[in-house]
Amino acid sequence: MKFVLAALFACGCVSLAEAVEWPPAEDYLNPVASCSVSDDVGNCEYTRTVWGQQYANAIEGNYQGQRNVSFCLSTGCSAAIVENRVLGCAWRHVIIASGHLELDQTDATNLKHFCGPDMLDDAGREAAQAQSKTLLRMLGTVQ
Repeated sequence: MKFVLAALFACGCVSLAEAVEWPPAEDYLNPVASCSVSDDVGNCEYTRTVWGQQYANAIEGNYQGQRNVSFCLSTGCSAAIVENRVLGCAWRHVIIASGHLELDQTDATNLKHFCGPDMLDDAGREAAQAQSKTLLRMLGTVQ
């Protein structure tokens, strides 16, 4: 069996990108905060409802899905999602590097804001850059 797998990888018939396991969408849902204590209960509940599909869209390379995931990771989306500003910034870099045809000035503005000094320190920005490279490989955008 090992020989068969080695042969498949050697011939390029199978890509390591295809074998990547993404963390489940549920891992990002905020287990501590209930939407009832959110400053915007409706938005929190909506985000929790659509998160799985948005995340699935993002990891499939969908532009709007990546924007939505990045925003929620950076802000917590009314406490629905565990805030992770570094990972949110990493997704902003992915959006820019992916070269989506839908890219516009708001993407550059969002990168500047969500990866800027008001959101992350130098170490956080460096970590986000490294994570973005990993995400791009997982997406199969970079070999």
